[in-house]
This record gives sequence, structure tokens and C-alpha cells, in this order.
Amino acid sequence: MKKKPLLLLLLLTLLITPALSVAETVVTSFYPIYLFTLNLTDGLEGVTVRNLAQPGTGCLHDYQLSTGDMKALQSADVFLINGAGMESYLDFAMDSLPDLRIVDASEGVALLPAEPEEHDHDEDEDDGHDHDHGEWNAHIWLDAGNAQMMVRNLAAGLMAALPDRAEAIEANRDAFLTRLAALDEELRAGLSDLPRRDIITFHEAFPYFANAYGLHVAAVVNREPDDALSPRQLAELVSTVRALGNPPLFTEPQYEDIAAQTISRETGAPIYELDPVVTGPSENVPLDYYETCMRANLAVLQEALGDTP
Repeated sequence: MKKKPLLLLLLLTLLITPALSVAETVVTSFYPIYLFTLNLTDGLEGVTVRNLAQPGTGCLHDYQLSTGDMKALQSADVFLINGAGMESYLDFAMDSLPDLRIVDASEGVALLPAEPEEHDHDEDEDDGHDHDHGEWNAHIWLDAGNAQMMVRNLAAGLMAALPDRAEAIEANRDAFLTRLAALDEELRAGLSDLPRRDIITFHEAFPYFANAYGLHVAAVVNREPDDALSPRQLAELVSTVRALGNPPLFTEPQYEDIAAQTISRETGAPIYELDPVVTGPSENVPLDYYETCMRANLAVLQEALGDTP
């Protein structure tokens, strides 16, 4: 009989404990925001960070929300996004989940206009894909200065959504901002005295990077990396590359480089690879993965644009 009070106390403890330690779910839209959020929530027990787009998805060109994505958003305490038009599905999500708390990392960032798309007149028929991605270039995270502003925005949103964790989030934010400021200075110093400044990219990912660190994007081969170029477009690009003195061509590890290989064969322009940090490991993600990729980009650019590429 004496065991009953103890058993009752144990049952009450089991019932009360979940209410005192409710798991909190943070959902991010894609990999760069996921990386930043992992840094901001580092060490926060009971906080789960889920990324919607898989780590190998790349930029959210025409990304469609899945049933699993909608379920994740329904249970989310807060949804952290890049903004600037990157999440083309955002209106649908807001209409479907009007109470969803959304934090836009692009708030206050000076946006660059998107490059207009060019198509052959005989290729303008509807191909079944919506290529309207808005008027702004959304690849804001590739300027480490912008990344600092984004982290501040994300941290403020997290602290508002998880007020009991505000002190820890603030400490993580300050430590991360210190690292990002050091990265920004390293990039500026490392790219400041290169003898050449022109680059040609195969995606519109790098205008913010170029704008921040004194490079010149002489041409963007195709705004949508998965679009095939027509023979006429390839011929025009070959002429452009030759006219520019055959500057280096920069591809991205997430996409095929068939067009780059063709142009390189025709012109002799060398090919290098820059990583826009839109993919990466899904497990045991290094908290400094963004910085590692950006420093690798720095080394590639120093080799490509130096005196002896």
C-alpha cells in the first residue's frame, strides 16, 4: 500500500514532463538559411531545425512544396526564408497557413536586379516551366556582408519565436557575426589586388559576390542553369568571350558544364568552379561550412585571376 503514492508521483511526473519540455521546430527554406540557422541554434536542447529542400536541391528554381513540406510547416514554430523572391511558393504557403510565423532574411538588404532572360524567337513557346523568378536577384548570401545582415534578421526572428531561448540565440549570433566579419575582411583583402577582374559565370548566382569584392561579371551564360543553349546563343557567347580576351569561365558543382566545355574548346578560355553554397552535407554539418566554401572560392579566384592562372 505504501508504494501507491510513489507510483502516483511517478505517473504525474511522466504526464507533466512533456508539457515542460515541448519540442520546438524551426523550418528553413533551403541550404544557406539552414547553415545560418544551425549556427544560431547551436547547443539549444529541444530545438529541431528542419530544412525543406534537400541538401542536393540547389537554388529553389521552380521548387514545389511536397505534402511532407506542408506537414513540416504546419508543425513549425517559425519558418526562416531567404526572401528576395527565392521562395517562389511563398504565396501559396501563406495562403494555406495564414498563421505561420515567417522570418525574411533579406529584410533591409540592398537588392540587385535580376538579369533579363534571353531566348531565341523560335523557342519562346511554352515549355511547361514557369521561368518568372521576379525582378530581383535573390542570391544575397554570397556577399559575406549581406550574410551578416541576414544572420541578424534570422536571429531576431528566432528570438521572437522562441523567447525562452533568446539569450542563447543572441550569444550564438554574436559569435557567428564575428566569424562572418573576419571572412568578409579576408575576401576583400584576398581579392583586392588581382590583375584581372572579369569573370563569366553560368548562372546568375555571383553578382552580389562580384559587387562586394570588386569583380566584374562580364557575362552570365544562362540565368537558369538547367536551360539548354541554342546554337545561335552559343555562337554569340563564343564571340563575346573572344572579344573580352578569353576570361575564365566559372561553372558550379551543382550543374552540368556542357556549354562551358563547348565555349572553352572554341576560345581556349579556362574553366574553373565556384560553389554558390546551395548544397552540402545533410548530416554532421560543420558549422563553418559556409566559410569553408567561401574560402575555397577565394582560392579559386586567386588562381584564375592571378598573374599565372
